[in-house]
Order: sequence, then C-alpha cells, then structure tokens
Amino acid sequence: MDADQKFEINVHIRWMIRRDMQEVLEIEKASFEFPWSEEDFIRCLRQRNCIGMVAEHDERVVGFMIYELHKNQLHVLNFAVLPEARRNRVGEQMINKLIGKLSQQRRNRILLEIRETNLIAQLFFRKLGFRAVSVLRDYYDDTTEDAYVMQYHFRDATEERFAPTNRIERYAG
Repeated sequence: MDADQKFEINVHIRWMIRRDMQEVLEIEKASFEFPWSEEDFIRCLRQRNCIGMVAEHDERVVGFMIYELHKNQLHVLNFAVLPEARRNRVGEQMINKLIGKLSQQRRNRILLEIRETNLIAQLFFRKLGFRAVSVLRDYYDDTTEDAYVMQYHFRDATEERFAPTNRIERYAG
C-alpha cells in the first residue's frame, strides 16, 4: 500500500439520476480548474448515446463518470472522484465497471482524453491498463494545452496468455 493511500471504499455504482446533479457539480468544481456547468452536463446527458454513472458510498455520491456509446468503443467524456474519497479505489471500481462492459465482438475499447498537465490522471489510467495512443494539439477551448488520448483495449484470457512480453516494461513496472 502506498504511504498516502487510505483504504478501499466499497461503492455502489448506478445510473446517474436528476437528484445526483448537485453532488456531481460539487465534485466537478472541486476537481477541475475549468469545470463543466450544469448546462454542459444536461446537454450531454440528453443525447441518446450519452450515459452518466455515479459511485455512491453511505448514500453520498463520491464519484461520477460520463461516457458515450459508439459502435465499437466507449468514450469517457468526464470522470472525477470527490477529493476526500480519492486513493480509496473509488475511481478504479468505476473504471473496472466500464471495462466489464467491453467484449471482443462489440465495443472492444475505451478512449479518453487527459490534459498534458494532469499527471495524476495519466498515472491512474496507466495503472489500470490504458496506454497513450496520440496527442491532440491545442485541444481545449479554455487553454492552449494539448491532450493525450489514452486507450484501453479489451483482451480476453486467451489473448493474455499469448501476448508478447516486453522485458523492460516488466522490470520497470
């Protein structure tokens, strides 16, 4: 266990409902320098392929995720955990729930963009098996910052057994 890791909080992950919006907005404001507004959330969630999920602990929303369903992928648009609940595997449980929706036949990957300065998020997703696949230059409206596109690709147990190994990565972690 890392020195600054607390303990695992078991969460109930469910669809986002209207009454979650206030808590979601509080997490959003506490998490981002340029947070989404309530209108941004509503505009996104009104789209047919857009899904909102929340992680709940002790009847309190401690994390949320907004993602889009596409023909062969899931695209995470927004994801955050309440600051005091971070490093307790809340985000990991949410991402694992999303990974559980993948299959070889249908949607087989998850994509998301992360600000180049958000090293904590980059490391978090890398630990969960995501890899940077490209850079989007000057991606954000609010800054000239680039975004890294990170991808998780579904692999079944058979693929895992026969996957080539990279000796350097294995030793370097």
